[in-house]
Amino acid sequence: MSIRALRTLLSIHRHGSFRAAAEAEHLTPSAVSLQMRHLEEAWDLTLFERSQRTPKLTETGLALVGEAEAVIAAYDTLADRVSPKDEISGDLILGAVPTTLTGLVPLALSELKNRHPGIRVRIVPGLSNHLLTQIDRGQVHAAVISRPDVLSKSMRFSKLAREDLVLLVSRNTENLSPEELLRSHPFIRFNREAVVGKQIETWLQTNEISVKDAMELEGLEAISSMVAAELGISIVPQRCIRERERLPLKTLSLGDNGPSRVLGLVSRRDSPRASLVGATEAALSKAVSIGEFTMNASD
Repeated sequence: MSIRALRTLLSIHRHGSFRAAAEAEHLTPSAVSLQMRHLEEAWDLTLFERSQRTPKLTETGLALVGEAEAVIAAYDTLADRVSPKDEISGDLILGAVPTTLTGLVPLALSELKNRHPGIRVRIVPGLSNHLLTQIDRGQVHAAVISRPDVLSKSMRFSKLAREDLVLLVSRNTENLSPEELLRSHPFIRFNREAVVGKQIETWLQTNEISVKDAMELEGLEAISSMVAAELGISIVPQRCIRERERLPLKTLSLGDNGPSRVLGLVSRRDSPRASLVGATEAALSKAVSIGEFTMNASD
């Protein structure tokens, strides 16, 4: 028996099939099947009913799932329990939406490294909804995301900042209202699969503003470069962490009724890495309070 096999068992229970568990655990279906056979043989138990095309957990298998959850939670928090109370260490897989990767996240990780050098963080970039799926599957422990309209009750969301969405234009753009500029200039869309992209589309439709699509991009840096080259204008988040402006750009407010996004840290309520997530949340909050990213931000 191995912790890896127990994790695979939980993944089968969570996702409903060997194939889905294989995808979530980055294994082949045959490897998943072999792990489960070894579990059954090692303990002389029948964990799956295999008379159907998709194996189903037996009552014994379901009982083992409950015990396995406790075992894995204990294993994952073992280092925390034996470390001094003021010392937090361990591995954390942190997801982050692309717009936070050049300001908020590096500043927060710098703070985290100074406070808790024993925490090792691996970053996984992605869109908010995709990161939520990865958290649910156990592939990511926590993520910095734009809060979606619907969030599962199994998830815990801690607000970090609210960012207004603003109109991004080049410094040479004529002095017109945002509505006039949006109707007259090529429009560079923020990826509509992202939470922010959907918010922008909803705001445009609500205000009956028809735009001339030029392109659709995901990264804020790519969008900024296109706008600086005067290939169009865009609507983007006004990031909570200021950075040194390198491009000839300016931002215009969309008014009191303009859209905004809420950035936050999301994790499973039953996360076995709660102490690491809490330390990361504190570092992110500290970064937001600093509000500016410089090379000596944590000095």
